[in-house]
Amino acid sequence: MNDARRAGVSRILIVKLSSLGDILHALPAVHHLRLATGAQIDWVVQSEYAELVRGFTDVARVITTSRRAFVRQLPGLLRELRRERYDLIVDLQGLLKSAVVARLARGGKRIGPSFQREGARLFYDAVAGPRDLKRHAVEQNLDVVRYLGLPLLAPEFSVKFPSVTLAGGGRHVGLLPVSRWESKNWPTEHFAALAKGLLEADPGLMLYLLGGKEDGVVCGKIATGLPPARVKNLAGSLSLPELGGTLKALHLLIANDSGPVHIAAAVGTPTLVLFGPTEALRTGPFGAGHRVLRAPLPCAPCYDRACRRHGEPCLAKLGPGVVLGVAREMLMRPGIIA
Repeated sequence: MNDARRAGVSRILIVKLSSLGDILHALPAVHHLRLATGAQIDWVVQSEYAELVRGFTDVARVITTSRRAFVRQLPGLLRELRRERYDLIVDLQGLLKSAVVARLARGGKRIGPSFQREGARLFYDAVAGPRDLKRHAVEQNLDVVRYLGLPLLAPEFSVKFPSVTLAGGGRHVGLLPVSRWESKNWPTEHFAALAKGLLEADPGLMLYLLGGKEDGVVCGKIATGLPPARVKNLAGSLSLPELGGTLKALHLLIANDSGPVHIAAAVGTPTLVLFGPTEALRTGPFGAGHRVLRAPLPCAPCYDRACRRHGEPCLAKLGPGVVLGVAREMLMRPGIIA
């Protein structure tokens, strides 16, 4: 029996407000906490991600907060936080805002992550693990499990999405061409060339263009000139749970470094991810079966949201022929439908 269960940990509050990928990275740690303690898990998250967290099978109650109206809505958040008394409060965000939320909750020991910043440390009773950013974010979140002396099992993403059936009996490939940083985006014309190459190489292949409502124009440009019966532009038409179900039904996702990549990895869909200004070691797709292609420049990763050296995104140097070759190789793996 582990220390946490012996200490009577029956209710745990997780504070992980955003963003999409970061929330998925926290999920294996939360799963470990529930399995090892048997505790009820409640989770505080920004309202735009509430539907996603409600699909986490380890989470009993979702408490929402606002990204833009945090102060104005604070009284309501405070009431929700204090409805229960928590034996353990775990902030897996590590920012000042999340640390304040953790401090406002009613309960016992408050633990923050090793990657905390913005003065968040002042609000914790303890920090889990030494600071080491040269690890994947999933491993950094698991520091709290190590700190508590709980058994470490194989990381598991306990999430349930609605079942989605895609039309056709061939391969289903998703393209996600837009990220939140302009510098992380592979050029639209490269995605268009890749889409054309995939369709020409495999007559039975279907393409699904994915993204938010604001990404519809880019997805529309990629679809221009391609056979409509074989290309579905789903940008802006899916909720987060529906996106998760769609990603699970794909045989391959090709994307920039963006949040939906981590949903795909969580549900076991192979991903091919294009990395420029960010580091795949920390935020690449977690698990086996994925591939990463990097910008062929010595200055990457630089973490700049706009390229200051070359006047264009560093990923522009990565040609569509290279990506097409790797994508076709991945689609020929055993277990992928012929």
